[in-house]
Amino acid sequence: MQPDGGWCLNNAGLLVADGECLLIDTVATEARARRLREHVLSLAGRPPRWVVNTHFHGDHTFGNFVFPEALVVGHERAREEAAAAGTHLTGLWPDVCWGDLEIVVPGVTYRDRMTLHVGARQARLLHPGPAHTTGDTAVWLPEQRVVFAGDLVMSGVTPFCPMGSVSGSIEALARLRALDAVTVVPGHGPVGGPELLDVNEAYLRRLQRLAADGIAAGLTPLQTVREAGPGPYADLLDAERLVPNLHRAYAEALGAAPGDPLDIPALFREMAAHHGGLPLCRA
Repeated sequence: MQPDGGWCLNNAGLLVADGECLLIDTVATEARARRLREHVLSLAGRPPRWVVNTHFHGDHTFGNFVFPEALVVGHERAREEAAAAGTHLTGLWPDVCWGDLEIVVPGVTYRDRMTLHVGARQARLLHPGPAHTTGDTAVWLPEQRVVFAGDLVMSGVTPFCPMGSVSGSIEALARLRALDAVTVVPGHGPVGGPELLDVNEAYLRRLQRLAADGIAAGLTPLQTVREAGPGPYADLLDAERLVPNLHRAYAEALGAAPGDPLDIPALFREMAAHHGGLPLCRA
């Protein structure tokens, strides 16, 4: 857990069973990754056999390189996206002490679903389609009824889907809900239960309503943001994400397919300008 779950402060998970272990996601900086490794070794007594990346973003993957013993696993699109992105994230916040990073992309990929056997335990990898990104993975532990949702789910933090899909995120939440998990581990913020799915879905459906209303009124996404504001989600961290999220909702309302690429650097600049500067990143 990395409170408060804002930009680049993500969660990671560890499954230990019968002398084997699997790590779900790493972290953003070299210093944080080396501390994560210390935690893993203290809990498991050995390095992980696998590292599963829930998607390609650097706050979940930059620490892969401090686990050279592990086989990195992810969706096939996550491998492509990680290779294409490289260390681009570091340029958004140049004042962060990122360390001497080495990009390690998934060496094993899957397309729809995959099961890893950690001792006698199962970790089922599920790809819901374009949602947070186009290469998301949720990790379902059926015996424990725990789902590691990655950034498909946020807790106390604004969802973020300009690189994926609004409608796809709603469909992904439906797939997660069908698992009937007791515990939901979000990509950012406190661990919770199925109620986290409800909050995220409500936010996403508001995006769709705002896009429909804004298009009908002839407003741009930014104009709609200025008129509507965060509304009932003002207390979520990183509310400025409404700007790029609404661009994605507009694109889909106007016929774009889930996952169709948008100009993410331009959307980030517009978000920062609306916010009055770069969002805070304490990685």
